Amino acid sequence: MKFAETDPSEDGLAIKAYEPGAVVIGEGRFTHSVLLMPDWVTDWPVSDAAELASAHLEPIIERTPELLILGTGRRQRFPSPASYADLMRKHIGIEIMDTGAACRTYNILMAEGRRVAAALIID
Repeated sequence: MKFAETDPSEDGLAIKAYEPGAVVIGEGRFTHSVLLMPDWVTDWPVSDAAELASAHLEPIIERTPELLILGTGRRQRFPSPASYADLMRKHIGIEIMDTGAACRTYNILMAEGRRVAAALIID
């Protein structure tokens, strides 16, 4: 699904398109899971919500967003609450949804100027 054209230099790193198996962020196409904030994107070694561990979220916690949008792939799947307990201790909210919904939600919150992060499982 293609999203509206957005200039990343104006709004930060926007998600331009998502389809099962790939996401387009700014000028890059990613076929693997990623961590994302408006000014930063990096590879993420998580391919299934069931394998999520607190250590996987440390790069996000270090950047102190107000909210993390967790995209769990083609379907919404809930990881163990212990895997994201550190977010709660740091007062970082978390919303869990399928990756398509996570992409749309991230773009809306980023456009509003919110300090949002996304952890997107691409499957």
